[in-house]
Amino acid sequence: MNFQQLRIVRETIRRDFNLTDVAAALYTSQPGVSRHIKDLEDELGIEIFVRRGKRLLGLTPAGRELAEVVERILVDAQNLKRIADQFASRDQGHLLIATTHTQARYALPDVIKNFKRSYPKVQLGLHQGSPREIAAMVVSGEADFAIATEGLDAVPEIVTFPCYGWHHGVIVPVGHPLGQVERLTVEALAEYPIITYQEGFTGRYQIDAAFAAVGMTPDIVLSAIDADVIKTYVEVGLGIGIIASMAFNPGRDHGLRLLDTSHIFERSVTKIGLRRGHYLRDFAYRFIENLAPDLKENAVRAALSRE
Repeated sequence: MNFQQLRIVRETIRRDFNLTDVAAALYTSQPGVSRHIKDLEDELGIEIFVRRGKRLLGLTPAGRELAEVVERILVDAQNLKRIADQFASRDQGHLLIATTHTQARYALPDVIKNFKRSYPKVQLGLHQGSPREIAAMVVSGEADFAIATEGLDAVPEIVTFPCYGWHHGVIVPVGHPLGQVERLTVEALAEYPIITYQEGFTGRYQIDAAFAAVGMTPDIVLSAIDADVIKTYVEVGLGIGIIASMAFNPGRDHGLRLLDTSHIFERSVTKIGLRRGHYLRDFAYRFIENLAPDLKENAVRAALSRE
């Protein structure tokens, strides 16, 4: 039994039992992948995968139990390397953060700036994707943690912590009639075409819920994952925009106004998600504390423990 065999088992599950994709992901040959699987099965005396001819269709009952152990072994092997790195070079290393566009563009710049000032030798990676994509990166070990509003709580392998709360706001061109309304209502917003986030991004469910609560359906003429795109199409007159309030900058967004709708849309909470059992370097905890000052290392360590 060796680590390559275990990696192949894990990757085979992740790649929906497609050995061609497994071979490409691990930079080896498909016959080599098949041989490693057969050797491991022969050594253990069990069949890990259900087969139809040469095709793998799924996991056997024994394979399902074995898969959990394989995952723990490989995670702990990664942890051994991180522990060694921690004591060999405390202020050097890599930190990969997976996040959505809104967080990367509007919430993280100051946090990253402060972190890099304290840890100039840490190589920081910022990967942007959908909530589903960044959650998968945390589960696979590609990212140290994910930062998003949606999607992380639904993944059993991930433990989440609240970072900060925020509200949606409405943006309109200067001089728009809604700018004269003292207290906006859902009914007033529904009179105009709306540009906002795609489903699954940046608290979109809060927007839909606000309209559903009064039995109305918004006229969403354009949806995007990027607040800058939303603002652009508001500027050209396509409709009013609903964005995260933090995405509006009066100094840059000339010609637009941000209208308060905190009484209309429920408060959204951005969360940080980490894989259970994952070992974090000291500088990772310092990054988390920069992002969420009330989130202390001992609380995170306790939650990440598998016990």
